[in-house]
Amino acid sequence: MSNEERKPPRRPAMFSPAAIEAHGAAFDPMKEIEAAHETARVLVHAGRESHDPVLTARLVDLVEELGLTTVADLWAHRPARTLPGALWRLYVLREWVRRDPAGASADYSAGMRFTDVNHAVAGPAEPTGPDEIIALTDAILAGVFEGDLAVALDRAAAFCRVVAAGRGDRTEGEEEAQRAAQLLVTAEDLTAAAHLWRRGNLV
Repeated sequence: MSNEERKPPRRPAMFSPAAIEAHGAAFDPMKEIEAAHETARVLVHAGRESHDPVLTARLVDLVEELGLTTVADLWAHRPARTLPGALWRLYVLREWVRRDPAGASADYSAGMRFTDVNHAVAGPAEPTGPDEIIALTDAILAGVFEGDLAVALDRAAAFCRVVAAGRGDRTEGEEEAQRAAQLLVTAEDLTAAAHLWRRGNLV
């Protein structure tokens, strides 16, 4: 693989209405959609073809290298049950855990007793302290590039279900309940994305 192939995708140009008018250009949202799907496809293909742990580590650290806003601009607006939409959700989960490992660990540990099967599928080391939860989300994302992508998506979905159960048990308030509910929606989307990948239909 060449050095060019190893580089992360460049951020697509984002133009303001004034800039578009100044350049006399017509805005084409289809190009941004195509860019989102193509960069997701290229990243996954490059990682899975390279068998290079250094490249895998760089791909896992994509948010640190490009910034969350850049990755969001690229993928966040794509439907959840697409390749860029699924990748975006995996990176957001990892970013949340890295920003609040103690909270993520507390939610996960609280949810384990309600969701034994999902805990087994997610597969963290025990005890499930902050370091173990960080390692788990890193391993899940690495699995996209060096393992079975569908399994990685299933593991992420299981992780979301355990965290949602724990958050619902240990916290109170409408906002926290909504966050737990949203995690369950994310879990369903990731499970659906895994099914699509197995059928060759996740694009």
